[in-house]
Amino acid sequence: MIVTIARVSDPDRFLEVFTTIGVKKRREHGCRSARAYFDPEDAHRVWSVFDWDAEDYEAFLADPEVPAIARRLGLREPPVHAAAAAELDA
Repeated sequence: MIVTIARVSDPDRFLEVFTTIGVKKRREHGCRSARAYFDPEDAHRVWSVFDWDAEDYEAFLADPEVPAIARRLGLREPPVHAAAAAELDA
């Protein structure tokens, strides 16, 4: 599981790219599913949760096409990877 937090300039534009071009590129790198959540107190902050192995995620980040997709997403800054504070089976 990979969780990232980012600030976006336009939430609608982010969703448009995240659900189209983003899906295609993530699938190329083994992502099994993705969800995006907008912060209820700040619509420009998005939490993305991916069912993705860490090594496949790293390969995605190294893909030379990803920076252009990030620009299209309207990211204001690079996403921050949120590390799990705990992982439990229930």
